[in-house]
Amino acid sequence: MTAPLALVCGSGVLPLEAASEIRARGREIFLVGLIGSAGREIEAYPHLWVRLGEVGKLLAALRARGVSDILFLGAVTRPDLGDLLPDWGAIVRAGEIAKLIRGGDDALLRGVAQLFESEGFRIVGPRDVAPGLFAPKGEIVGPFPDEEARTDIAFGARLLEAMSPYDIGQGAVITAERALAIEAAEGTDNMLARVAELRAGGRLRLKGRAGVFVKAAKRGQDVRLDLPAVGPATIAAAKKAQLVGLAIAAGEVLIADRPAFLKAAEQAGLFVYGWTP
Repeated sequence: MTAPLALVCGSGVLPLEAASEIRARGREIFLVGLIGSAGREIEAYPHLWVRLGEVGKLLAALRARGVSDILFLGAVTRPDLGDLLPDWGAIVRAGEIAKLIRGGDDALLRGVAQLFESEGFRIVGPRDVAPGLFAPKGEIVGPFPDEEARTDIAFGARLLEAMSPYDIGQGAVITAERALAIEAAEGTDNMLARVAELRAGGRLRLKGRAGVFVKAAKRGQDVRLDLPAVGPATIAAAKKAQLVGLAIAAGEVLIADRPAFLKAAEQAGLFVYGWTP
């Protein structure tokens, strides 16, 4: 395809890693930095800075560059209507935007996709343009999980699938087929920090390392948007929580800063396993 791809960038390194892979595959790319989220590193590419409320500015820029496909990647703080500084493009779409913000996270993301699709753009996912960012199948770091860990991984997979319809989260910590923690709005790192606090305070009486962090995309989720991700900070949090390893869904979970992630897991003595949903 010759039309450029627009990558709307939130925070973290994943947008830059995706941009690098997309460019290496021979596609022209245009980065849109969300002010307050994206880092200045995006300026190494053709780019535009926008605020969350500058819908008209963004649409005009995309059309001027002949963009047909849009990828959203990186973390963005959920906006509040009172925080938006809408331009005219947002004002004329105020009813649509208000509906988006009132819904849950999945509803918000689906609504954003529908808004841009209604303007004639196609929303793509990382799997379409940067498949190298995803967790592979099988042993990623460390030994193959033992029987106890595999039992916990299977338990965690069933738990995450059961929670999917409620838009709760994408991860859980499991030991001896017991859920020690379930990820909700606080995110992965804060959930793992909670496990560490419970252990340090004696609320969880476990001997030595115990527990597997299991992570996957929610069933029925739009895989173009808000895919789960892990990175070096995940390893640091899992080490502090004294877990034995991480089980991440192959082809569903993104690995940010892969070299640092793999090195940190190896140094921490944690296994990382890509399980098949």
